[in-house]
Amino acid sequence: MADRYIEVSLVKRGITCTAQLLDDRAPITCAAVWDALPLGGDVYHAKYARNEIYALFPPFATSEPPLENPTVTPIPGDLCYFAFAGAELGTKAYGYDREVRPGTTLVDLALFYERNNLLLNGDVGWVPGTVWGRITEGLEAMAEACNDLWRTGAAGETLSFRRA
Repeated sequence: MADRYIEVSLVKRGITCTAQLLDDRAPITCAAVWDALPLGGDVYHAKYARNEIYALFPPFATSEPPLENPTVTPIPGDLCYFAFAGAELGTKAYGYDREVRPGTTLVDLALFYERNNLLLNGDVGWVPGTVWGRITEGLEAMAEACNDLWRTGAAGETLSFRRA
């Protein structure tokens, strides 16, 4: 299979980076994401994992991908996939105001933009994610935009994923 690439963007800020799918390490997750593209949603900045931005989506795979190429210590440029039950995220501590409800399932597509991340949540413990992509171009500009998002706020910003 030829290498596949996507563009990951912070739409309002006009920042885009390119990522290579890790088909050899997470083939089921890569296929699920690829088939669902394009995707876009409200962006959030992590509270617990540190240097992470992400968007939440309804499940889009015909069946939930297994944990592939797992990590609890993502590095700069990693794209990770998580699936959560709404009850796991549906508390006021997380700050979601609409799509997170008990009885729902959510897919979290995340981009890690700097070092020293640890997927340890005080409520549930370790939260391993599937590393399904790696930023190959534009990480430095994206990291600057992510820091701006952290400092000035995420309201009105969209994180989008589309085929390159």
